[in-house]
Amino acid sequence: MFNIIKNRYFFYALSLLLIIPGLISLVMWGLNLSIDFTGGSLLDLRFESPTTPLTTEDIRADLTALGYTNPIVQLSDDDTALIRVPEINNDAKNAITSRLSERYGTEAIEQRFEAVGPAVGGQVTQGAIFAVIAATLGILGYLAFAFRDVEHPLRYGVVTILAMLHDVLVVLGLASLAGHFLGWEVDALFLTALLTVIGFSVHDSIVVFDRVRENLVTHRGESFDSIVNHSVIQTLDRSINTQLTALFTLFAVYLFGGGPIQQFVLWLIIGVISGTYSSIFNAAPLLVSWENGELGRLFGRGPRDPRQAPA
Repeated sequence: MFNIIKNRYFFYALSLLLIIPGLISLVMWGLNLSIDFTGGSLLDLRFESPTTPLTTEDIRADLTALGYTNPIVQLSDDDTALIRVPEINNDAKNAITSRLSERYGTEAIEQRFEAVGPAVGGQVTQGAIFAVIAATLGILGYLAFAFRDVEHPLRYGVVTILAMLHDVLVVLGLASLAGHFLGWEVDALFLTALLTVIGFSVHDSIVVFDRVRENLVTHRGESFDSIVNHSVIQTLDRSINTQLTALFTLFAVYLFGGGPIQQFVLWLIIGVISGTYSSIFNAAPLLVSWENGELGRLFGRGPRDPRQAPA
């Protein structure tokens, strides 16, 4: 039987390897916020049979010539350009449309033109923060109650939150890197994806811990390490099969969807994969490390011998 718990330090190191580059990017560059948060205008143009292929470089050059600094341009396979600039009026919009129509030798058909104030993004962000705080407190309370019959029930809730934090940092870090190097923006849909990822992460961890609770009774007398490892192996097939079902659907939407929905689905795919990994290779091993006093020794406390009861 594969001993996941025995190799827990390898999985901890792998998680740090995934998280640290993103944390560095968040500190150095932050997130590339869309007009949902900064305010501005969004112009969606479709070109009928352009004489030359659309490129982001050419469109940015035209926008810069019109006086717009750091415009955001995204292209779709159907000769559609999604342009984000500071807030503009109809005259400025018509000037952009005319210039691009002239460049590509065809009429630029306006599909969407929206002005978004930063207050909208602020309200969405505030609501998401409150939702995460409320969910975190609810998870801690629920798991402390659900696992009240086992020793140290609060630990199960705390470790679940740590695994959830792992998944959030993975997604945020990659979003920061993608924003800096690829120009991807963080919008309201990204927050929706992040909240969904949190739900997936918590669900997976609870499934594993519920099996741990059952095995603490049926395998009484065995070491805690052995019981947790056995529980993870028992739920491994279920966890992977459940997430693969979701991933197949997400990949189909990603491949055949278009525009902003692809980025939204990509963040979901990354989050689901990270959630599956953290629930199996981080959450349960962290529980064992805590039980053995390994977390305390990081701060100079706790027993030196893992066979001793934690202080």
